Amino acid sequence: MAKKQDAIYASALDEIIDFEFDERVVAVFPDMIQRSVPGYGTLISSIGVLAGRYAQDDSHCYDLGCSLGAVSLSMRQRIKQTACDIIAVDNSPEMIERGRALLASDTESVIPVTMHCADIQEIDIQNASVVVLNFTLQFIAIEQRQALITRIYQGLKPGGVLILSEKLAFDEPQQSDFLINSHHDFKRDNGYSDLEISQKRTALENVLVPETLACHQQRLRDAGFGFNSLWFQCFNFASMIAIK
Repeated sequence: MAKKQDAIYASALDEIIDFEFDERVVAVFPDMIQRSVPGYGTLISSIGVLAGRYAQDDSHCYDLGCSLGAVSLSMRQRIKQTACDIIAVDNSPEMIERGRALLASDTESVIPVTMHCADIQEIDIQNASVVVLNFTLQFIAIEQRQALITRIYQGLKPGGVLILSEKLAFDEPQQSDFLINSHHDFKRDNGYSDLEISQKRTALENVLVPETLACHQQRLRDAGFGFNSLWFQCFNFASMIAIK
C-alpha cells in the first residue's frame, strides 16, 4: 500500500496549535518521518542489528514511544535469542491501533511483540536486555527525563543496553545554524515547502525540546551507565548507546 503523503502544514493556517500524534499525523506518519528525519531508514535497521547483538536469553526488549512499531519490527527480525520478547509502548491510541495491524502482517518473525497504549513513564521496566527510546525523550519535560533514564538503568540486566535517539541542540551558534539549515535543505529536497517547514517548526516549538549531546551523556552517567557512545549522526539527528 502506497504511503499517504504528509500535507498537514501545506496550507497557511490561521492558528498553529501544538503538534500531537493524532489521527491526522498517524495517517501520514511513515511519509512524514522518512521525509523529515535524515538517515531514518539506516537508523531503524541499525537499531535492529544492535538489538540482535545485545538481546539476552530470557529477557524483555522495550520499544518506548514505539509509534507504528518500526523499531519493534526491526528488532523482531534480527533477535535470535531464546525466550526473548518485545514490549512496545506508546501513549497514542491511534498509533497503537495501526501499529498492531502492521506488526500482524509480519508473519515470518517468531519473537512475540505486545503493544501497549500507556504513558512510558508509568511502565514497569524489568528484566530488560535492550531498551530503545527512538526520538521519544525529546517529547518529555526536561525535569522528568533523568528519572526515566535512571528507571531504565535500574530495569536493565547487567550487559543490557539503552539505545537513545534524539534531535540535538548545539551551544555553538555557527554549528547550530549549519546543522539546522542543512536539515531544512534536506526537507526541501524531500518536497516540503518553506511554509510547511516554518509552520511545523512553530507547532513543535513547545512540544519537542532538544538538548545537547553533552546533556544526554551526563544524564546517562548520572543514571549509572559506565559506558555511552554516539554511534549515529546525520545533521542534527543522532543516536547513542549506553551499556550497563
